[in-house]
Amino acid sequence: MADLKSTFLKVYSVLKSELLEDPAFEWTHDSRQWVERMLEYNVPGGKLNRGLSVIDSYKLLKEGKELTEDEIFLASALGWCIEWLQAYFLVLDDIMDNSHTRRGQPCWFRVPNVGMIAVNDGVLLRNHIPRILRKHFRDKPYYVELLDLFNEVEFQTASGQMIDLITTLEGAKDLSKYNLSVHRRIVQYKTAYYSFYLSVACALLISGENLDNHIDVKNILVEMGVYFQVQDDYLDCFGDPEKIGKIGTDIEDFKCSWLVVKALELSSEEQKKVLYENYGKSNPANVANVKALYKELDLQGVFAEFESKSYEKLTASIEAHPSKAVQAVLKSFLGKIYKRQK
Repeated sequence: MADLKSTFLKVYSVLKSELLEDPAFEWTHDSRQWVERMLEYNVPGGKLNRGLSVIDSYKLLKEGKELTEDEIFLASALGWCIEWLQAYFLVLDDIMDNSHTRRGQPCWFRVPNVGMIAVNDGVLLRNHIPRILRKHFRDKPYYVELLDLFNEVEFQTASGQMIDLITTLEGAKDLSKYNLSVHRRIVQYKTAYYSFYLSVACALLISGENLDNHIDVKNILVEMGVYFQVQDDYLDCFGDPEKIGKIGTDIEDFKCSWLVVKALELSSEEQKKVLYENYGKSNPANVANVKALYKELDLQGVFAEFESKSYEKLTASIEAHPSKAVQAVLKSFLGKIYKRQK
């Protein structure tokens, strides 16, 4: 795994160098320096799970055949396109949420002298993806499908973000709008497509597969993405900030979190009143009241039951798939997230 990660990081250096050689940055040393610093700060600093999953999935689809250097490079380049997409989403998401930390350091827009330049940096990050794809995949039979896939997943994610943001509008805060189907719609669009489906779809395309023949795989990965986001919602409240690299703010931000949806489902009228009076307020006392109610409702136990049922259901769906190679890909994904702590 360490070897794979170091190979993956070498490909990042190649892609970064190619992007910095763009004629757009020829005029000033400052612009090239800015872009390099911005990339270093935002692209390679995460867990890299999404990117590495392209290589892992491709290997499993090849059923034990040794990958050539060229194949590893191409799978890595696609993995980095996903990491670039993630960086673009996070840079802009942190501004929208007015967040403070990301991956254990200040959000990019909070770095001195960056501020709202971060909006344009996000746009640059997004525009690097088609440049990488054009340079390394233009002659491939699946080039158009790759472009289409990235465009579609970006649109789905932005749509999920929009649903998320308009449900938390200041002045229009209404907990009665929150339920499991709203939560699921936000999660499916905002997280599941780009965090789960995209890596496997990239691996399937470079393996010569037609994505239209793998709708069942997409459905399983979307379910996995929903499960992953429920874990995220849980960790936002009950996780250790040291481990997850950020301080959770879902309660203060009036997020349509799985926890608040379950709390609304399980609360008595009195308990609902506590939620209505305290949820979405940044005062530490209000936040503490919501957390106390979550404990009173035993949401930790409710989550544990949800986690084990999701795991059983996903495992059954995976084992029903006719291809052993595809099963291996899906099981590998599930193994990485089951009972995660960060």
